[in-house]
Amino acid sequence: MPHPSGTYRVQVRPEFPLSATAEIADYLADLGVSHLYSAPLLTAAPGSEHGYDVVDHSQVNPALGGADGLSALHRALQEAGLGLVADIVPNHAGVAVPSANPTWWDVLKNGQKSQYAAFYDIDWTRGRLLIPVLADDENALDDLRVEDGELHYFDKRYPIADGTGDGTATEVHDRQHYELVNWTRGDNEINYRRFFAIVELAALRVEDPDVFDATHAEILRWYREGIIQGIRVDHPDGLRDPAGYLARLRDAAPNAWLVVEKILEPGEKLPAWPIDGTTGYDAMAEVNGVFIDPGTEAFFDTLDHHLTGTTTSWQDLVHQTKFTVATTLLAAELARLSRLVPEVPDAPRALAELAACFPVYRSYLPEGGRHLAQARSEAGRRNPQLIGVLDQLTARLRNPADELAVRFQQFTGAVMAKGVEDTAFYRWTRFVARNEVGNDPAKFGVSPDEFHEAAEDRQNSWPHAMTSLATHDTKRGEDVRSRLAVLSEVPGDWTEVARRWARVAPLPDPSLAHLIWQVAVGAWPISKDRLLAYAVKAARESGASTTWQHPDEPFETALRAMIDKIYDDPALHREISDFAASIAPPGWSNSLGQKLVQLTMPGVPDVYQGTELWDYSLVDPDNRRPVDFAQRRELLGRIDDGWLPPIDETGAAKLLVTSRVLRLRRQRPELFNGYRPVFADGRVGEHVLAFDRGGVVAVATRLPVGLSRHGGWHDTTLSLDGHSWTEVFTNTSYGGNRLAVADLLHTYPVALLVKE
Repeated sequence: MPHPSGTYRVQVRPEFPLSATAEIADYLADLGVSHLYSAPLLTAAPGSEHGYDVVDHSQVNPALGGADGLSALHRALQEAGLGLVADIVPNHAGVAVPSANPTWWDVLKNGQKSQYAAFYDIDWTRGRLLIPVLADDENALDDLRVEDGELHYFDKRYPIADGTGDGTATEVHDRQHYELVNWTRGDNEINYRRFFAIVELAALRVEDPDVFDATHAEILRWYREGIIQGIRVDHPDGLRDPAGYLARLRDAAPNAWLVVEKILEPGEKLPAWPIDGTTGYDAMAEVNGVFIDPGTEAFFDTLDHHLTGTTTSWQDLVHQTKFTVATTLLAAELARLSRLVPEVPDAPRALAELAACFPVYRSYLPEGGRHLAQARSEAGRRNPQLIGVLDQLTARLRNPADELAVRFQQFTGAVMAKGVEDTAFYRWTRFVARNEVGNDPAKFGVSPDEFHEAAEDRQNSWPHAMTSLATHDTKRGEDVRSRLAVLSEVPGDWTEVARRWARVAPLPDPSLAHLIWQVAVGAWPISKDRLLAYAVKAARESGASTTWQHPDEPFETALRAMIDKIYDDPALHREISDFAASIAPPGWSNSLGQKLVQLTMPGVPDVYQGTELWDYSLVDPDNRRPVDFAQRRELLGRIDDGWLPPIDETGAAKLLVTSRVLRLRRQRPELFNGYRPVFADGRVGEHVLAFDRGGVVAVATRLPVGLSRHGGWHDTTLSLDGHSWTEVFTNTSYGGNRLAVADLLHTYPVALLVKE
């Protein structure tokens, strides 16, 4: 089965449509990737910035350039010798603008008699379809109007069933198959399954062959016609039957490169699905972690306790946030589950407890039964009075054929995503370089031995899975994390400034303040509007002091005052600038190291748009800002003319590393078919991370601050076989059995050796 040698992720969107994407095809070919990897291309909700809210599965999004735009992109990619990997969204469709989604419009108009009633996962036992869009006002229905044969609520439009259009707008509304209600009722009462807690995204019943065919016909046509060679599947954990879905997709696209956005918890194994692997959050956790000094964890525990006063463990916080999510944001889904066990009065509490204690996103019964057993054990430990109820429920939850078990598996993934990624990650701020999807923030760093073990396992099990350092969903850009890793080497310095800044610019939420100080130095220099937008989003996601649903104005005023002080207080601004400048060079070393490791390790490396230079983006929408491709072309041209760029603010050294590795992987794939750790000898040997892929050896510097404290590499050597080797970045030749690391890493903190 063919697979890419390397991909480049582009956030195709209305501001950067298919025509603009076609214009960078030659640059991407020069960079060295084999495939463009695109954000979703089907028609999305009007104004969509990301494309994950598909409203029409039958056509390319007109806002991106439509079918003509895709044809032009295909021609440009063919001329450049590139393929295309498309992102698809099988779990849900966009319903924010009903008139834009023809199947949803038909369901609203005709109810259970609609030919599309079975498209969506709707619980019709309630009667009418609940649409929570009205203002929080008991007289909101008075604002309904009947216009042009439709029901209008301000700028929103809804269909009117045949024969029900007479009378006042309220009387007409009362005769429809849907009921417009106060937006605050959605989380508790909604009767269609959502994507997480987003009412604008309604879950599709893609397990139905007719729904699969209707929602995949266009994508599969692209595959058959050779327009795409790979498919990235968004959020398979939301599906009723992920294994069955992926088997059907594999049958329909037998030679496609198939990867799934599956988030594995540390130590969790991917089921034996007919795919090529995950999209690489697991690899990201390993690569980031190996550049962190695991020996300084206690400093960060002490600092965090001093700043926040909290004594809550990560495990207890996660339990608390997941339980809250299960019983509030996802209360409607919990109620739907509970209705399947009417004979168990304590079912809602017990099901919420099991979800809160579930150690992974979900099980895939019969696989993953041990995770249910673990959750049952932990829930019983926390709630001995529920043990009888838990035993009753788990007897059914173990049965793959039981509707309760099926829906519970869909529920736990949503609870994990909302409770951990989108809440706990913003509250537990001890060391936020590790607060990333697929990471365990309680696991401070990754040892070289652990990294090698994981890489060997990937080579043996999933050699063609994607690897990544940044995605459209990461909380912080890859170079923010690599600079924050430096903090683990200077815990005393960080403790001193963090404590002082907390006094100079206080915030009523000290955990959030600690997050903001870390993000500020990690992304510095950053504009005030970007840092403020991030801080407000982080505060509302955390939900500790303000929320999206009910913003706390006094708190958010205090938050703005803190951000203002960072920019308006000359002494504080200078101190942050100086501190960020002091950790930037070792951060660059980490950035080059993690980029080299990710691009050379087992798997298919993806480069997120723009990250071939330094990228200090934060969570979306910050990471969708425009990329300066003209600058990148110009720098790559200079490198190709023989320029060896310095390691400086331009990031050109990262472009050198990225382009040389990607080109080598594309031109000589046979060099990347194995994996063997390579260990350095000498008293600072632990500062080397190296491995042989079967003819090419990658060498990276780890913990650069500690290395400089030791005075450099001294007598450190690498043992290689007696061949001659060429170092790719500097085009230098080396021979012999023992190679002095000081010579090898004289110009850059990374090296790539190819056997001659």
